[in-house]
Amino acid sequence: MKRATITASICVIIAVLSLSTPLNAQAKKPVIKPMGGEAPVSHLTAYTVDTKAELTYQAWIRRNNVTLTSYRAFQHQKYPYFYPLAGPVTGLSLVTETSLPWPHHRGMFFGVDRVNGGNYWQDTLGRGQIRSRGVTLGEMSETSCVIKDACIWGRPDAAMKIAEPIIEDSRTFTLKFIEGTQNYLIDAEIKLKALTDIKIELTNHGLFGVRVTPDISVDGGGNMLTSTGKTNQKDSFGQPADWIAFYGKRAGTEAVEGVAVILHPKYPDTEKFPVFKNCKWFTRDYGNISPNPFQFIPKETPWEFKAGEELTLRYRTVAFAGTPEEAGIQKLSDEFQKTE
Repeated sequence: MKRATITASICVIIAVLSLSTPLNAQAKKPVIKPMGGEAPVSHLTAYTVDTKAELTYQAWIRRNNVTLTSYRAFQHQKYPYFYPLAGPVTGLSLVTETSLPWPHHRGMFFGVDRVNGGNYWQDTLGRGQIRSRGVTLGEMSETSCVIKDACIWGRPDAAMKIAEPIIEDSRTFTLKFIEGTQNYLIDAEIKLKALTDIKIELTNHGLFGVRVTPDISVDGGGNMLTSTGKTNQKDSFGQPADWIAFYGKRAGTEAVEGVAVILHPKYPDTEKFPVFKNCKWFTRDYGNISPNPFQFIPKETPWEFKAGEELTLRYRTVAFAGTPEEAGIQKLSDEFQKTE
């Protein structure tokens, strides 16, 4: 029995190692290779991982040779997402990969329910899937890194083919350390294009979401704070805010860490897409925050996104130590809102 267990463990390790693919790998020769230089302990390094040499569906970002985050976009997933987001002090993830209640929430993610009758937030893949076309790494420096992806939205058939996608998107994530601190941010730019006429009905499932770990949620003894001073679900739900943060003592430690999501006032264009003006938030004390305009549209009037239309969304997520005030979240929000 012991020998069988050891043999199985070795097989698992070999299988995991075989999934790694560098940017410039030759076909059928997958290996791990970092971007960022020859001294991974001195700055950021980035890696792509997959089972095929020609396409990659996962990226890992490390600093001082310790994992900060991973963008996961494998073909069997409901949607791509980030997990973990390491706390700047403890290294413990600030987001959960899946957690009760509602275990379909995964880390930092993007999706929405009730799109042309489909579901791109939860449920089976057959009800709707946001599928990556391949992850790439962009510009790299000692303190920043770019991850790029392109996705199609549709309902896979029995052979797992999405024959008639309804939306395509391109997404760019820029991870950057904040000067003079261990805190870091991820700026997300997601460009959507409707491939057919789209209707999104009233739904509480969408759009950009962060699901934090129980220890920093309100229900777990942590704190919520909005840019307008709201501190819990009851007061913040359905209210506009420039940003919302969860923070608190990490489990088993005295360290205080948190994560904040910040909105950009110019993206999307609210004159063209007024549903996003003064975007209201969906909040939950158990640890979910989502700026979701579709929770607050009339039940009888779906939001329409016409074939050929394009929509650009921007969000900033900050992983920080201390309180939002100590981390300067308002300053980071002000700076983000001034970017073009």
